[in-house]
Amino acid sequence: MAEPFIKSQFPALMEHSPELIYLDSAATTQKPAAVLEAVQAFYLHSNANVHRGAHALSIKATSAYERARAQIAQFVDAESPESVIICYGTTHAINTVAHGLTHQLSPGDIILVDGAAHHANIVPWQQLAKRTGAELYPIPLLKNGSIDLPAYQALLQRGPKLVSLNHVSNVLGHANPLDVLIPLAKTVGALTLVDGAQAVAHLPVSVRSLGCDYYVFSGHKMYGPTGVGILTGKRQSLEQLEPMMSGGEMIKTVRFEHSEFAGLPNRLEAGTPPIAQVIGLAKAVEFIQSLDRQAVAEMEQSMLRKARAGLQQLGYFVYGDPGNCHGALAFNLLGEHHQDIGTLLDQQQVAIRCGYHCAMPLMEHLGTKGSCRLSVAAYNTPNDIDRAIEALAIAKDMLSE
Repeated sequence: MAEPFIKSQFPALMEHSPELIYLDSAATTQKPAAVLEAVQAFYLHSNANVHRGAHALSIKATSAYERARAQIAQFVDAESPESVIICYGTTHAINTVAHGLTHQLSPGDIILVDGAAHHANIVPWQQLAKRTGAELYPIPLLKNGSIDLPAYQALLQRGPKLVSLNHVSNVLGHANPLDVLIPLAKTVGALTLVDGAQAVAHLPVSVRSLGCDYYVFSGHKMYGPTGVGILTGKRQSLEQLEPMMSGGEMIKTVRFEHSEFAGLPNRLEAGTPPIAQVIGLAKAVEFIQSLDRQAVAEMEQSMLRKARAGLQQLGYFVYGDPGNCHGALAFNLLGEHHQDIGTLLDQQQVAIRCGYHCAMPLMEHLGTKGSCRLSVAAYNTPNDIDRAIEALAIAKDMLSE
């Protein structure tokens, strides 16, 4: 599992190696060759629609597709393959839940949302509140962006119907203490959703152990293709959802007078699914499972500590809790625009992300109109961090001239 060997599995990185330093994996990870080959192989050798054909090609495609579903279920320790709902990304998955719960909420019901949530974990709940007359409240944060536990406990006393939480913040890299937050929500009978988009590539996930009703994540942030995401959770909670989309595949019988929906997972999967992407996602799961995950996590943690120390030594301000940082950290050079930093780094072939990171409320809480974000993955090396720190030093010098 030597680092150069890991990087050599990623064609896009090798094409630009050694010039490009890619530190934007929280936005999307690069894809290993095995994932790219699996997607191409499906279209070359197995292209057919699933579940619908009696011919050999369709049977082959269906077998590969459902085998992939089972692999994904095992990867996150889902209740069963049937509780793994194929979506088009985390955003689609959250919207599926938000729409599906419309009939269960009434005026005055309360929805609690993580104060550090991504916009995709805020706006669908706002729309749900608008449809139903429910009320949405952010869960307060401490100064460093972590959840304020006493304030959370106080809000729970109001009896929310739903609590939606980050697993890992896409800005600060904070991992929420879900082993505390979810049981507390259960004591007041709240449904719980966890946005795991930033967690699955960095932390082992057991949906059953977490005990949340819904867990969502995207393929493209865990070395898989774009255009595929997962909604999973408790079968009983999934069965409560009214389908957001209707049409083919999700029905049992259709009459002009009445249609009967199929059981899980089909009833929440209308239309032709992203077959090739699901097969590619299963290959991404295989890639992650082929790694020494503990060693990768330790290396990522070491790189983020190194980055934080280097940034602070240069006079950059680093946000968040240094003792709770997974995959990403946010920073600024106070007095300078974050986009200027990103542009100057790009000129030195160091790729980071700058802006609100789809987390405007969190940015406002931190007292900034945006930030730079550096994020790491299994293919990064300590040398990447050294190169980034050198580029940040040059950027600071140029801006101070």
